[in-house]
Amino acid sequence: MTIRRLPETLANRIAAGEVIERPASVVKELVENALDAGATRIEVLIEEGGRRRIRVTDDGHGMGAAEIPLAIERHATSKLPTDDLFDIRFFGFRGEALPSIASVSRLTITSRRREDAQASVLTVENGDIGDVMPAAHPPGTRIEAEHLFAQFPARLKFLKSERAENEAISETLRRIAASRPEVDFTVVLDGRTIRYPARGLLVDDSRARLSDVLGTDFGANAVGIAAEREGFRLTGFAGLPTYNRATAAQQFFLVNGRPVKDRLLLGALRGAYADMVPRDRHPVVALFIEADPRDVDVNVHPAKAEVRFRDPGLVRALIVSAVRDALTASGSRVATSGASLAARSFRPSSGWRGYTMAPVPSRMPGETSLRPEFDEEQSIFDLPPSADARAGEVMAPELEAAPLGAAKAQIHDTYIVAQTADGMILVDMHAAHERIVFERLKRERGRPGAQVLLVPEIVEMAADEISRLLGASDELAEYGLLLEAFGPGAVLVRETPAALGDFDIKGLVRDVADALAEWGAALPVAEKLDRLASTFACHHSIRAGRRLKPDEMNALLRQIEAEPAAAQCNHGRPTYVSLSRADIEKLFQRR
Repeated sequence: MTIRRLPETLANRIAAGEVIERPASVVKELVENALDAGATRIEVLIEEGGRRRIRVTDDGHGMGAAEIPLAIERHATSKLPTDDLFDIRFFGFRGEALPSIASVSRLTITSRRREDAQASVLTVENGDIGDVMPAAHPPGTRIEAEHLFAQFPARLKFLKSERAENEAISETLRRIAASRPEVDFTVVLDGRTIRYPARGLLVDDSRARLSDVLGTDFGANAVGIAAEREGFRLTGFAGLPTYNRATAAQQFFLVNGRPVKDRLLLGALRGAYADMVPRDRHPVVALFIEADPRDVDVNVHPAKAEVRFRDPGLVRALIVSAVRDALTASGSRVATSGASLAARSFRPSSGWRGYTMAPVPSRMPGETSLRPEFDEEQSIFDLPPSADARAGEVMAPELEAAPLGAAKAQIHDTYIVAQTADGMILVDMHAAHERIVFERLKRERGRPGAQVLLVPEIVEMAADEISRLLGASDELAEYGLLLEAFGPGAVLVRETPAALGDFDIKGLVRDVADALAEWGAALPVAEKLDRLASTFACHHSIRAGRRLKPDEMNALLRQIEAEPAAAQCNHGRPTYVSLSRADIEKLFQRR
């Protein structure tokens, strides 16, 4: 076969297959061009999920009549002034976007520079270029792509429903808007308007824009991030562990202002929230990484959705440590959404159900009335309470000033009710204490205080269970659990972690053997150690059903306050719920 050069239109269409995957890809490229042009106001119009029309209008620098034809030529760009591919400071730099879009749609470019008396317009019909004509338009650029893939039915059939394409466009714009809080974005999706008003460049402005994008309650449930290491700077906001979502859609990563979806960053985030968020839940974050462009390669993906770092280990360590430190510094906090959920769980009473109503003779012959069937001398205030109110007997007013207040009661031998200066707290005592013990074990890892058993404990087990335990003996010793084989069907436990105190040794050893079988041999050592600590903590923590004395309840509240990670248990569930006085008043329609 003879080698030949592909026609320009065919080469553009091949490039379009890499760059223009769906309407959202067109929106991304056009909006990024507007930002590169210095726009402060961007308007996006979408019709029929982007198939019929995509229009992006900006107030940027604009182009002159001679530049517009160049803009639709492949590899023509204004964004590599020094031809240095290692010093990329703009979104688009390959010069592929506009020619690729023009090859699969009817593209109209109208643009005007501020110094020009009039605008210029150019239309390209599926690769066929027209002439540049004069037009009326304010300074800036308007680019309109119509009938996307209309001449390419094979591409059209791979597009999803109109609603799905609109959602993809909306998601793309949300991520771009998160990166530029100083820019005003207006989006019209098939008649529905979404606005991200310009905020500014301060930290509070960024938080406000992220609340616009991620939800109004994000700002109240996120902690600020600010860290720097060896030329890499990390800023942004990390949601509290108890403020989480069912998917990772609310996780934003921006590298030098560029929204990316990178496996390294996702993995680092999982490491930062390890043992804080349930395995099937995802934290809400917006992290901004800034670095010298030479330390970041953005030229590894046609759509520039992935990046490569000069030192990936450094970036991962920076994210893990910075997020962990910020969450620790925030203290023991739970998401405010927990209070709303708790308040919605209450239902107004439909009447007193503690007694039955029966007709009894009234004073007037032939009449009846309804009245409760109990002794007239008995008042409802004489009935036994459903909660243990012993804590109230030793109530200390000064304790109410503490974050978790003063214990007032224990209900169902599982939950502690505490009163604060401006509300109440409901604590899951088992989950909270489990987290406290878990953190204590992690701090003592590798240098545990072991308690030598006066009489070693013999635990009879199956051969495969014994094999798993002996295979993990080094990890178990990290926490002070020392055991050895004892004949063909048992292990001998000589030492146990001092932090656990008195507990069911046989039960713990059997549970550890079961857990090791579930985890498998491929589990990384660090993760295995954390899971072992969680298993140990579960055995030592206060069990549901145990009745605590008032002093014990208050002591547990103080321990929760002192442990920053105690707002969620080892499995990521909240350990307590806070209701403000305003929340309580709403329940009773007092406000």
